[in-house]
Amino acid sequence: MKMSKSSGSTAGFDEDLGALIQAAIAVAQHAYIPYSHYPVGAALVATDGRVFTGCNVENASYPAGICAERSALVKAISEGAREFTQIVVATSNGGSPCGVCRQMMYEFAPHLDVIMVDMQGTVQHRMRLADLLPLGFNRDSLEAPPPA
Repeated sequence: MKMSKSSGSTAGFDEDLGALIQAAIAVAQHAYIPYSHYPVGAALVATDGRVFTGCNVENASYPAGICAERSALVKAISEGAREFTQIVVATSNGGSPCGVCRQMMYEFAPHLDVIMVDMQGTVQHRMRLADLLPLGFNRDSLEAPPPA
């Protein structure tokens, strides 16, 4: 899926956001969740307008599962995307990405716009990733000299 670029009007942005919300809700229907019964869908927007979706996939060996946000991110990386502007995360209650997902996304987009919606499409929270993960770090942080 490729999103149209907004021409600066809020109407175009709202249409794009609505499409992203619907994409996140739709992909949540594919979640494999025999243990938690908590479907999650994510729609991640690359700077070139491409949208990558992902859902959570659980496994009997719990650490082997993957969250929707990381599923979308890994799909995007595997398709050559490295910069991102926005992600919509859809859950039954507008839940927030877990810490591992926050850190994985921070590697590529500390200023990512994170929009958390419920399955009816109502925005529950919207904030920058850097606010969700204060003092996060990425490769740039690791290359910086230590503080004096």
